[in-house]
Amino acid sequence: MPTVVIVDDSLDFLSAASGLLTDEGFVVVGCVVDATAALEEVRRLQPSVVLLDIQLPDVDGFQLAEDLARLEPRPAVVLTSSRDPRAYGEALRRAPVRGFIAKEELSGDALAALV
Repeated sequence: MPTVVIVDDSLDFLSAASGLLTDEGFVVVGCVVDATAALEEVRRLQPSVVLLDIQLPDVDGFQLAEDLARLEPRPAVVLTSSRDPRAYGEALRRAPVRGFIAKEELSGDALAALV
């Protein structure tokens, strides 16, 4: 079963996403609200997947994705946002991630398809 750390500054989204992914076969091992805590938790928990919000209060998700790409073992990173992916342009295409899922389209199947 894939293990997941969810990184988002919205407690409502963390709760909803955690419940949804758990119901759909993922094991959510951590939920964190900022990039600093995320890096520490991913190092400690070594999840297979990180669901990562692009808009974080301390460091944006693109920078955190770069930091996560240097870890061993390297988790599969999937970006998420409530914004349209076109708003991120080239940054989204260059990011070292498996893909992007809009928050309103999050499902276990959508995440599994990317990882």
